Amino acid sequence: MMERTGDWRAPAALVLWATTWLWLWADAAFLPLWPSLAALLIVFLVRRVITGILAGAAAGVIIIADGNPAEAFVAFFTEHLIPSLQSSWNISVLIFTLLLGGFVALIEHSGGLQGLIGRCFHPDGDRRKRVQWSTFALGLICFFDGLANSMLVGRSMRPLARAAGVSREKLAYLVDSTSAAVACVAFVSTWIAYQLSMIREGFALANQETNPYLLFLQSIPYNFYCWFTLLLVAVVILRNWNPGPMKAAEEQALNETEPVATHAPEPAKTTSPLRALVPLGTLLTAILGGLYLSGRAPGTPVSLRSIADAFGEADAATVLVTASAFACLTAFAFCWKPKQERRGNGSADAFLKGMTSLFVPALILVSAWTLSSTLGELETAAFLSTALEERLPLFLLPSGVFLTGMAIAFTTGTSWGTMGVLMPLALPVTLALTGDLDAAESSPFIAATVAAVFGGAVFGDHCSPLSDTTIVSSIACDLEPMEHVRTQIPYALIAAGTALILGYLPVGIGLPVWAGLPAGVVLIWLLPRIYSRKR
Repeated sequence: MMERTGDWRAPAALVLWATTWLWLWADAAFLPLWPSLAALLIVFLVRRVITGILAGAAAGVIIIADGNPAEAFVAFFTEHLIPSLQSSWNISVLIFTLLLGGFVALIEHSGGLQGLIGRCFHPDGDRRKRVQWSTFALGLICFFDGLANSMLVGRSMRPLARAAGVSREKLAYLVDSTSAAVACVAFVSTWIAYQLSMIREGFALANQETNPYLLFLQSIPYNFYCWFTLLLVAVVILRNWNPGPMKAAEEQALNETEPVATHAPEPAKTTSPLRALVPLGTLLTAILGGLYLSGRAPGTPVSLRSIADAFGEADAATVLVTASAFACLTAFAFCWKPKQERRGNGSADAFLKGMTSLFVPALILVSAWTLSSTLGELETAAFLSTALEERLPLFLLPSGVFLTGMAIAFTTGTSWGTMGVLMPLALPVTLALTGDLDAAESSPFIAATVAAVFGGAVFGDHCSPLSDTTIVSSIACDLEPMEHVRTQIPYALIAAGTALILGYLPVGIGLPVWAGLPAGVVLIWLLPRIYSRKR
């Protein structure tokens, strides 16, 4: 029955895309915006981001070619797709993304993270809270990739959670909430290259240049959803707060608690945590040191200001690639094991498998670049700026971007696709509405808009049943995905509502970011007490 109801989606998407010729013939006023609208609508219909983004790009080249399909077909490749792959920045982004996928696989293959769990977990005290805090801490340690975080932490902590009486639903919530949220605000992750690329594309569409890494760092405090999500996890553990369906799941788990046969998974007894810590430390040190050395002015004394300036002037693309390659070599070295301990495929196979796991995200990235190229030629940013300049209140812009990102991410299930569709639209409009292009990098509205796109995208990773991290978190914790969605949604909505009311709305009316963050902390801290009194 489900399959039949979905049969209409593909034909509907095709008809929707074919209306491009109708709008072109009618000389519709919204033609410059149509490729983006088509991309969004088709993504909603078929629930495949690559299909939607490529369809939007195809609609764009048809409009540019004045409806000539043969000319549009050639131009799609020669004027948009191929040039996007000839950019040194774009190539560096692709290489870095794939290398980090291999790096994450090597960390898992070495067994270092399992060893880290074994050293950190102790059976004495409140076992339920210790397991939950250990899960939270390990999620913070695995900041480098959302999917790898979900799989590694969930799979490693599952036997401990079962023995301690922590429900699979609660474990899946802890795992999922400390995956994408951590990777999104981490200054080193498999996400960073894509995030920097989307920031750069948004500025390029507005015919502006910026240092994307510096702007990303400035946007981190404004990523209210991610920060409030992580804070809420800590409060939930500390106060054992289980609103909604989570309460029944936790009560059932306590009744089914299994005796503890061992206090740590077997791999933790034989694997040193240094196999994970040293490669991770190498990656962090190489990237931070590389950014500083690349952008440092000769003879400049070391200070917070000089470090910030160096990061702003650094050749981030080159540093990310070389640092990740060096970290991969280190991870290879720490994957060595005595012959009697070797099991399964070798580290080279694991590395290649990790790289191929990011093939689809890489395709999303290339598709987003192609769509951005067509939007640039159609001057979509200028059209949007003119249309919204006198109609959209500036103070609602960060909130509107955040809500739009939430809707797209929840419907499509992809945070990367949401960034690829929304960032090239949101940034040019914000740049025009602020009216201060020369000071764009220092504008709180620009930083808030960037963070709103990221935060809205992560919301979908936490709640959408179509999201890869939602599914992986469920699988890793031996849970049905819809059960995970049902028990996690109340927490995600709490974090999102707090981010909207105490974060983006106050920033929109001119309050500093440091006013919204403490207010959100106080509210989340008091929520369990308020909730218990009402019940």
